[in-house]
Amino acid sequence: MISEEGMFGMAHRLLPKEEMLATRQKKSTIKIGVLAEKGGDESRVCLTPDSVALLVENGHEVFIQNSAGAKAGYNDMSYSENGGKISSTLEEVMQADVVLKVSPLNSKERTNIQKNQVLITSLPLLAQSRDYFESMVDKKAIGISFERIKDSIQSFALIRSMSEIVGTTGIQIASYYLSHPDYGNGTMLGGVPGVRPAEVVIIGAGTVGEYAVRAAIGMGASVKVFDNHIYKLRRLQNNIKQNVFTSTIQPQVLQKALQSADVVIGALRSSDNLPINKIPSYMVEGMKRKSVIIDVSIDQGGTFETSRPTTHQDPIYEQYGVTHYCVTNIASRVPYTASNALSNFFAPLLLEMSDYGGISEYLKKDIGVRNGVYVYNGIVTDSNIGRTFGFNYRDLALLLAVLQ
Repeated sequence: MISEEGMFGMAHRLLPKEEMLATRQKKSTIKIGVLAEKGGDESRVCLTPDSVALLVENGHEVFIQNSAGAKAGYNDMSYSENGGKISSTLEEVMQADVVLKVSPLNSKERTNIQKNQVLITSLPLLAQSRDYFESMVDKKAIGISFERIKDSIQSFALIRSMSEIVGTTGIQIASYYLSHPDYGNGTMLGGVPGVRPAEVVIIGAGTVGEYAVRAAIGMGASVKVFDNHIYKLRRLQNNIKQNVFTSTIQPQVLQKALQSADVVIGALRSSDNLPINKIPSYMVEGMKRKSVIIDVSIDQGGTFETSRPTTHQDPIYEQYGVTHYCVTNIASRVPYTASNALSNFFAPLLLEMSDYGGISEYLKKDIGVRNGVYVYNGIVTDSNIGRTFGFNYRDLALLLAVLQ
């Protein structure tokens, strides 16, 4: 016979209980460092004063290397007034948990990498040496290439943002040089009544091409677009909601378009690390004298055989009488706009990282940011880097699973 006390105990054990759910790790505070760009051709900065204020309000420390935002229009006082701590030395900034920089780290910066430090920069793979990655492996750092970070719809968010800027800016640059008395033929991009508008040929119908089309049409130019992907041409037509001439890249059709073009925007992008099929020199030779080529794809080798990299200090050269503009980072020409776009991306990312309790938990949850990681705690996680530079590499998802 079960006693009354025993019956009560059994009933208590049978009562439904609240489900014990996994909880997010306690929010962490982050020490953030923003490095200044020492190269003369880079003018952008990763965080603006407004974003620094937001991060400080959320309990984080932000160290700004002196003059980091000067080229983008932000002086040191604007940062300090918003809670940023101005650092006169590189070493102080490099003590941060997370370090941000637009361009890859230089040799001096790499010697100051800390163990398990998170380094978020751009990473043009072909421009690096094995030494670059060895420094991160030796210090057991975490390297994240920001241009490879994906958003919630699996698109490259920062690449798209910078491409929008580059497409629009490319047309503005073309307009300047086309009307220039020495480098152009004195033509205004948009016509006036009784005078034909300039002809603009855009090769590549990706994001750069789309925004170049928008800008060119907005300035009154006549536009033709070429690409080898029908779906890109169709998407461009749908997005701009205007009928423009589009064609696949058929040599005879393209050559005829180039012969009458005043401006040509080269916006082809490589896929799967394959080289771009370049427009041959004879087509450039057949273009009008003092016409203008803006080769946006120069960072990937260029759209034209006649293209070679130039700088903001010495941006153009002539070949076959055609003005070539082949600056590798056109977005730096408009550093205020580009820096604000970068900052709008990085500030929410850092806040989310904090909400998840740090980088490891964040990477477990966010597959988009994980896509940008190429070194994790000193282990190479990118197969292209491993094969190119002779490193052993491991899958990041498996490494993070070990930490579960």
